[in-house]
Amino acid sequence: MLGNGIVGILSECSNKWERRVPLTPSHCARLLLGGKDPTGISRIILQPSTKRIYHDALYEDVGCEISEDLSECGLIVGVKQPKLEMILPDRAYAFFSHTHKAQKENMPLLDKVLAERVSLYDYELIVGDHGKRMLAFGNYAGRAGLIDFLSGLGQRYLNLGYSTPFLSLGASYMYTSLAAAKAAVLSVGEEIATCGLPLGICPLVFVFTGSGNVSRGAQEIFKLLPHSYVDPSELPELFEMAKDLDQYKQKRAFQVYGCVVTCEDMVQHKDPTKEFDKADYYAHPEHYIPIFHEKVAPYASVIVNCMYWEKRFPRLLTTGQMRDLMKKACPLVGISDITCDIGGSIEFINRTTYIESPFFRYDVANDSYHSDMEGSGLLCSAVDILPTEFAKEASQHFGNILSKFIGQLASTVDTTKLPQHLRRACIAHGGTLTPLYEYIPRMRESNTGEVYGSVTDVPSNKKKYSELVSLSGHLFDKFLINEALNIIEAAGGSFHLLKCQVGQSTDAMSYSELEVGADDQTVLDQIIDSLNSLANKIQSDDDDMEENSLVVGKVESNGCDIKLNPKRSASVLILGAGRVCQPAVELLASRSFCKLDGEGEDGIEVIVGSLFLKEAEEIVDGTPNATAVQLDVKDHASLYEWVSKVDVVISLLPAIFHAGIANMCLELKKHLVTASYVDENMSKLDEKAKEVGITILGEMGLDPGIDHMMAMKMIDQAHSRKGRIRSFTSYCGGLPSPAAANNPLAYKFSWNPAGAILAGWNPAIFKSNNEIINIDGDKLYDSAKKFRISELPAFALECLPNRNSLAYGDIYRISHEASTVFRGTLRYEGFSKIMGTLARVGFFNSEAQINLRDSKRATFRSFLLKLLKIENEDPSNALMTEKGISEQLVRLGHCEEEGTALRTARTIIFLGLHESIEIPTTCQTPFDVICHRMEEKLAYASTELDMVLLHHEVEVEYPETGVQETQKATLLEFGKTEKGKTVTAMALTVGIPAAIGALLLLQGKIRTRGVLRPIEPEVYVPALEIIQSCGFNFIEKIE
Repeated sequence: MLGNGIVGILSECSNKWERRVPLTPSHCARLLLGGKDPTGISRIILQPSTKRIYHDALYEDVGCEISEDLSECGLIVGVKQPKLEMILPDRAYAFFSHTHKAQKENMPLLDKVLAERVSLYDYELIVGDHGKRMLAFGNYAGRAGLIDFLSGLGQRYLNLGYSTPFLSLGASYMYTSLAAAKAAVLSVGEEIATCGLPLGICPLVFVFTGSGNVSRGAQEIFKLLPHSYVDPSELPELFEMAKDLDQYKQKRAFQVYGCVVTCEDMVQHKDPTKEFDKADYYAHPEHYIPIFHEKVAPYASVIVNCMYWEKRFPRLLTTGQMRDLMKKACPLVGISDITCDIGGSIEFINRTTYIESPFFRYDVANDSYHSDMEGSGLLCSAVDILPTEFAKEASQHFGNILSKFIGQLASTVDTTKLPQHLRRACIAHGGTLTPLYEYIPRMRESNTGEVYGSVTDVPSNKKKYSELVSLSGHLFDKFLINEALNIIEAAGGSFHLLKCQVGQSTDAMSYSELEVGADDQTVLDQIIDSLNSLANKIQSDDDDMEENSLVVGKVESNGCDIKLNPKRSASVLILGAGRVCQPAVELLASRSFCKLDGEGEDGIEVIVGSLFLKEAEEIVDGTPNATAVQLDVKDHASLYEWVSKVDVVISLLPAIFHAGIANMCLELKKHLVTASYVDENMSKLDEKAKEVGITILGEMGLDPGIDHMMAMKMIDQAHSRKGRIRSFTSYCGGLPSPAAANNPLAYKFSWNPAGAILAGWNPAIFKSNNEIINIDGDKLYDSAKKFRISELPAFALECLPNRNSLAYGDIYRISHEASTVFRGTLRYEGFSKIMGTLARVGFFNSEAQINLRDSKRATFRSFLLKLLKIENEDPSNALMTEKGISEQLVRLGHCEEEGTALRTARTIIFLGLHESIEIPTTCQTPFDVICHRMEEKLAYASTELDMVLLHHEVEVEYPETGVQETQKATLLEFGKTEKGKTVTAMALTVGIPAAIGALLLLQGKIRTRGVLRPIEPEVYVPALEIIQSCGFNFIEKIE
């Protein structure tokens, strides 16, 4: 039956509310449309169901069959786990099985799978190239969970004597769509902004725990309300401000507050001299005590619990702590436990609630539980099937991903021929566990449900030498545990699993302790070294916020003994020797810019550290005040040595390295500047930086960087004149100069094009005239709009929405006043239509293709013919001309406009995709092919220049005079060629601001300590002055 191309869809039986489907009727229609050849699917059979979000008749209309009998199906799919009797032998199944972490309650299902020789694919294990799960519902749980709780919050406040706008909200499932639910929340937000909330319940503070998909989904709904975010440390000050409002007899408040907390805000080290260390906390939670009930909970109105918790960690709130808080008149009204962690991080959440009855009231004083909303206590919710409340959108989202590769699952007999992301998701095949999951029996045999108190509680592994190894991280999701055990056994060592706590969600970390043994000390040392190498590799490859870590004791590193010039008055270490480095080095080493106040002529010494010494030497060549050194930032001792020698560090390395560098700077009390975004990991270092007296200045480049500075200058000037920001729009693009825009796309790449192409698939959100607009990633190119700048009429441009614009309303502190907040990416006009067409043809497909893996290599021409569905090429080659290709694009429905089809055809030919040249073996997917050709054909020639264009428009209203004006500011910068060496505009506009940040710190002009962006006058005022003195030309205009 395997691989017969017939797909069965199960009738969900886990819960009466489970209305989701793995494939919608529209997905099935696309899969069946072309028969077996294009998709690998010939038939789709559904078990009948009267509660699916889509009726059976809709499936029949598109060619599906309805039958209880799925015995003809080689692949059977569902959402949740089926009943054991629904598992048929010698089939392939795909659903959320929850078996790969050896969860005890699901082992009967795994045993049944193995007994029936089933090929089991688990959606949770399908991970893309970015290391993230491809199929998940976390965002929908967060969205539904918060909407439901806001609805209950309105009812609870009414029982407490307050009428609020929340009372008009219904539960999520009551709305016809997610958009309708969001519109209802927006309506509530408008009423809050207009009429306010009773002062007696304010400040109304929502505390969100965790930072994963669930938390992000909940915050997406929260952000539809007029809001401000506050740091946990700012909560006491917020409440003092509320007292002042009461003092001045203000009766209403017009916004709510959000506060996101992580483990650093929940616990502190028992030793007051030691700071919080995340890796240490995961390895040794017993060294930490809870502080959430003292630092955060006393100020919370609502706690939205989105984090995973394990028994070895301190609870977020205990029953006793909650009782003490209520005695002190804590404002907490309720808890939305979206994780549904019964008896977990919140001790008194001891029961699951249901979609039809989502709340219970916990009377803290009497430790009693009630189903009504009257009386004292907390409103609590813990629903475990929230995503199904938005069954239609959740199913559409899920099916959009699943339909991309379900054909491969349905037509494959040999799992080894599947692409890697599907092969790794196969837990069992032919009655045995696949190699990646061979650790499961070991986990079952090791009695992993228990956590032993010490090594003496378990049998010895009977080896002469042993060492205790602690592993923490995504051990099972990323197969670290499997690789670790294989390393031990391959070396002839042994292990005994002493402790194991498995994270039961995607965002959760897992923890294990192994006693590793060997009969020879050298062998044991080799095993430990190999485990360290594995951990170091994962930490350098993984940019997830939750790192994998391997704790085996201190690892020795080699130091360095190069001395700095003692005559220099100040020194800066620049990490990274890429394109951006050169302008930074030249500015800092220039005496005209960098003579320090009160210092001699020797100025600043610049040290460029790079893993590759030759690259650093090329950067500093000819610069008298600069030195090149070889430096691996993963070498702790070497990094320590160099950071200790300088006054300021600039990191131009990828963002994944910044947290480690920042912690080193904290330890040595050195300032740090980066051009990267200030992410959550960096933000959490704010208090530490303040305590040790250093500044971590992030987002000091172009975008982010100069865009912040220009924006805040305009916004602050308007506010100083008592103006209100009505609209903020920002546009930025790195483009070829007009002379270099000499190809059909009018675009070129200065590095691998993969990142730029993938950016065109990022979803976007912005606010336009008080309406929140969401753009799905696959619709981004279609959303591009024509754009013109009146001051630069020669440029024919277009604009695409750039990710999350709403965040910038918060950063610039204008969310409450601006009805429009939009950030866009600039391209020359026509770019997006061509790229959108290429995407629809299939060029950006990242799944491996059989014709690209055969021993007989395909040519670009044969590859193109397959994508264009041309089976028999015309001997006259008429089909491979611009006209022939454009007509086929229109015929296939990839283009509606003939002009776009023709420009796309020209692009295809320009890239050489019609040539009879063999495709390199490195290209395994269509995406690889297009990237390869773009990298070859769309590179800058040595004499060609790029340009950077940044444009802001701010609409301001002055209430006192009724005057309205539009402020405009534009930066246009071109690359430069001097003495035969070309420096790109992008390098200039990123490297120079980073260097200026270091210079201002050395000069003492930035006195604020902590983690900063260049949005305060003490940074942007002097920085913009220096930027302009460097020759950057700003065009400013007020209309």
